[in-house]
Amino acid sequence: MDSAIWIALLATAAGTLFMRALPLLWMQRHLDRQNDKSTVEAMPVWLSVLGPTMIAAMFGVSLVPTTATPASWLATACGVLVTLFVWYRTRSLGWPVFAGVGTYGAVIFLANIAS
Repeated sequence: MDSAIWIALLATAAGTLFMRALPLLWMQRHLDRQNDKSTVEAMPVWLSVLGPTMIAAMFGVSLVPTTATPASWLATACGVLVTLFVWYRTRSLGWPVFAGVGTYGAVIFLANIAS
């Protein structure tokens, strides 16, 4: 690998670390300042809304294929349907994602073989 790839890899790793570590450190400092209040009210409201908002944003982005071909739309639809079906059956988080991604990949693979 040349040095540009290593620099990009290190920048990505540092960005990921800071995106995760800075809110954690901020929240620890915030809770330490309010150590006499150890209730849920000590948490900011935006923190309880942040997780579902990020999941909804990632879900919305993943519903639109990068290339607007019939195969990619079919793969997306199949992946979503399988994900919802497996979630309905298992009520877990891991298996539906695994099944949806696998279905998406299988449909793309089969579409590439067919064309």
